Amino acid sequence: MVITRVVQAPAASRQLTRLPLTHGIIFRQLFDAISSTYTYLLACPDTLQAALIDPVLEQAERDLEVVDDLGLSLTHLLNTHCHADHITGTGKIKALRPGARSCISAASGAAADLQLQPDQALTLGSLRISCLATPGHTNGCMSFYLPPAAAAGQPGVVFSGDALLIRSCGRTDFQQGDAAMLYDNIHNKIFSLPDETLIYPGHDYKGRTVSSVAEEKTLNPRLTKPKEQFVQLMADLNLPLPKQIQRSLPANLRDGVDFPYA
Repeated sequence: MVITRVVQAPAASRQLTRLPLTHGIIFRQLFDAISSTYTYLLACPDTLQAALIDPVLEQAERDLEVVDDLGLSLTHLLNTHCHADHITGTGKIKALRPGARSCISAASGAAADLQLQPDQALTLGSLRISCLATPGHTNGCMSFYLPPAAAAGQPGVVFSGDALLIRSCGRTDFQQGDAAMLYDNIHNKIFSLPDETLIYPGHDYKGRTVSSVAEEKTLNPRLTKPKEQFVQLMADLNLPLPKQIQRSLPANLRDGVDFPYA
């Protein structure tokens, strides 16, 4: 459901005076084709304060162009975990927008301006983002939850990173991954949310963009299995390492501040 709200156009805006709201917020889903990573832009419709979730280095200028086109003020850069398949855009974006602060789970061991704790709340204008600890893909995974909007018919949304994907989940064979832990955290932290909650994943490789708690609880072929079968399935995947892991992990442990990278 999309609601249109009239906002005051900032001086830098060329012509926009009306911004569409999705889930009661200003929202954009962006995509990096090389790593199949989704980056999410969300902003408070009252203050125009904005956050980017999981920005990608090579897409930093694109992301900032969207922010500027919409007349938003970028304040937070959230990483759901320390990525192994791309370099985060936080370092470059902070160099271009010094007021923006990077955020990541303290358990990740990665550098950031804000080290997030389980169940911590981030304030973005009138929006309250809950930090749900969902380790298992890595030891520092965190999902970000926005409760249902006050407007009728607006479901809550959760940005699940690589923990929970559409009809799948993140691998658990490196970065202190733990299949049993992932299973428990998805069931206890995400599947416990209202069924109508929308799930926006960190990746998708088949062109899908969004799911829901009800769908994944019912249709996810991995997570509908008993826990013991799930753990064995994950142990048997025998996947190759991500192509960019050698350049991405060291960079992301340092908040992506050493760009450009070879």
